Amino acid sequence: MMQRESTPAPRATFSLAGRSRRKGQPPPQVTATSKPADPRAAPRTLAQHYDIALDNISVGISFFDAEYRLLLHNRRYAQIYGLTPGQVRTGMTLARIMALRARVGAVPNMAPDDYVAWTQAEGRRNSGAGSVIELKNGRVLLVRFRSLPDGGVVSTHEDITERRMAEMRIAYMAHHDAMTGLPNRVLLRERLEQALADAATGQPCALLSLDLDGFKGINDALGAKLGDAVLRATATRLGQALPSGDLLARLGADEFAIVQRAAEQPADAAALGERLLREIARPLQIEGHSVVLSASIGIALAPRDGHEADEVLRHADLALSTAKAGGRGRVAIFAPTMDSAVQRRRALEADLRLAVATGALALVYQPIANLQTGRVTGFEALVRWDRPGFGRVSPAEFIPLAEENGLIAPLGEWVLHRACAEAARWPRWVKVAVNVSAAQFRAPGLYDTVADALRGTGLAPARLELEITESAMMENWVDTAALLQRLKQLGVRIAMDDFGTGYSSLSYLRKFPFDKIKIDQAFIRELTGNSQCVAIVRAILALCAALGMTTTAEGVETQEQLDILIAEGCSEVQGYLLSTPRPPNEVPALLERLDSAGPAARPVRRPAFAPEPREAG
Repeated sequence: MMQRESTPAPRATFSLAGRSRRKGQPPPQVTATSKPADPRAAPRTLAQHYDIALDNISVGISFFDAEYRLLLHNRRYAQIYGLTPGQVRTGMTLARIMALRARVGAVPNMAPDDYVAWTQAEGRRNSGAGSVIELKNGRVLLVRFRSLPDGGVVSTHEDITERRMAEMRIAYMAHHDAMTGLPNRVLLRERLEQALADAATGQPCALLSLDLDGFKGINDALGAKLGDAVLRATATRLGQALPSGDLLARLGADEFAIVQRAAEQPADAAALGERLLREIARPLQIEGHSVVLSASIGIALAPRDGHEADEVLRHADLALSTAKAGGRGRVAIFAPTMDSAVQRRRALEADLRLAVATGALALVYQPIANLQTGRVTGFEALVRWDRPGFGRVSPAEFIPLAEENGLIAPLGEWVLHRACAEAARWPRWVKVAVNVSAAQFRAPGLYDTVADALRGTGLAPARLELEITESAMMENWVDTAALLQRLKQLGVRIAMDDFGTGYSSLSYLRKFPFDKIKIDQAFIRELTGNSQCVAIVRAILALCAALGMTTTAEGVETQEQLDILIAEGCSEVQGYLLSTPRPPNEVPALLERLDSAGPAARPVRRPAFAPEPREAG
């Protein structure tokens, strides 16, 4: 391969003075066998000085006459092509030298005769511009030619392999992510613009914007080194799941993008998105840690959703924001209505950030009653937010938002301190249960937050129950289990929330001694009309009894449900049959009213006040 070098070469200034020869006499041989100077020897001639100078120049030099026979060369000329000085002799034709070079692969990818013809043409051009020549052996040379008055040519030969490799490394680094080796945003944009140009001629494409859910918490929990290993492993999985013609790029942090070229859109893009989500969801084993990831994907199509790169990138990001707003592990395809929805979500996030910073949230408490004694044994603390100008915002909406934008840590700390402070004023036998999200387990400092809340409020550790879901354990079981053990040693009780909704809940019962299991309300809701739900609840209750764990049935709303749970031996109940979540100032009256109902072996009566509209807990 040969490329024209734009930098002009200096004119050749080599002189043949002192080297004239008679007609028919062979040209002198230039060798590199000079011996150390002898101070007793006669002074060197000018020709000898030329010999020494030529053999100490770092570039190869050759002179050919009009018939392309070698007149003069230096040692470097032979070396640069992998030949010994003795192999190249004055009087040899260029074709003969090319044959010697071909034996060691020091020729470009062209026939020797073509190279000779090209050399002659370059000499006649007499431009002095250099040509970059890539040899078969991998070396890269910069060759410059100048014609001589008698029709011959002088050329210089410079090995620029290392320079070219350095330039290639710089160019590679400018277009690729250093950590994963994937194309970066610069190269993604170039390829996207190419794909958009093709899309304008009837070859549709899609841009998939992918973001790992909650990766900051994983990075904080595992450390930057293991976090980088997770990203590299994820990049490998994504690359293996893509067709060969698609481009995968890393845009920064935990953001990736894919340029997909496919004929059937949006079906092909949606199918690829779902396949990528399945790949990411498979647990990763990173230096002894089991890491479970999820991702959100936004898709923009071209030319439907834009003809310019900026437009398609923005629409893919809007679709990604919509996917993340809908929960983890989702794919969303851009629609024009998403722009206003994202703006509303950004406004919601700004207001939530202000509410967390100023403490403009509130806690309500839902009672949990023991079915043997009929007494209230505790309350679950639930956070509520009345957004100024908009009213009540569901926790199902703002809790995932807090997890996504990093607000869950300060929010969780506030909830723990407030719940412990208010529970410290209750009777000593009444506990308080606080939900801890998977994002809080991934972030550092949870143990210190719990210890500080107990120490600052004076609440006995045994009166605090931390409720965790299976997702918190799936993401990094080894570290999560170690943290749970530390919390239990502190005296805190640990409960598994929403039991039965995950696919491996039973394995966690074997691995960790939970104090309590909370049966998900999805099973309780259908107790009275679904024999399978009754059988599942019965099995859970029997299992927990054998393991010595307390059981709490969530979402109890009817007397019929309560009667079945009493008959099956459930330990505790929680739900609207007892009470809706109430503000802290109503807890004393609620305790008095529910405790006066007597043992729960008798039907628990509905409270005198009308339940509030059902709300997510």
